[in-house]
Amino acid sequence: MLLRSLRTRFTSLSLSAAALGLIVSATSLSAQDIEHGRKYKPMPATAKITVTVLKGFNQKPLMNAAVIFHATRDGRNDGNLEVKTDEEGRAVIDVIEIGSKVNVQVIANGFATSAQEISVDSPVQDLTVKLLRPRAQISNYQDTDGQASQVKPGVQEPPKAVVPPKPQP
Repeated sequence: MLLRSLRTRFTSLSLSAAALGLIVSATSLSAQDIEHGRKYKPMPATAKITVTVLKGFNQKPLMNAAVIFHATRDGRNDGNLEVKTDEEGRAVIDVIEIGSKVNVQVIANGFATSAQEISVDSPVQDLTVKLLRPRAQISNYQDTDGQASQVKPGVQEPPKAVVPPKPQP
């Protein structure tokens, strides 16, 4: 009989302690969510930008050209991203925020570098870049408009003067 009364008393005490623990933990969790919870900030809307790179003289796609994106938003630099073009001459990127200004630079071997600034204001943006062969430098002294470059692509070194060996006496 004494054992039964102790058992019921222990059971009722443990149940009341468990209920009290649940109430205390529930109120402390709700207070913690309000004051110390993670401040969730949803990801900004991003745009899918497709850059198609073509050869300027025959309009064929240019494979393996480097397309560099310099993104800025509200005067803040968002970093630089580089993407290579595929077999169809396309470079696709989908991490730039809508509302950004992006300077798109295209670099390819044997072609003049191209750069232009675009405003990303829609979720899908397409851009076509036609790369030209290098042109002659602009000069105030000569008319070089439309002329091809005299410097060939690659490393240019001046010819070395060959000095004949001195005859020995």
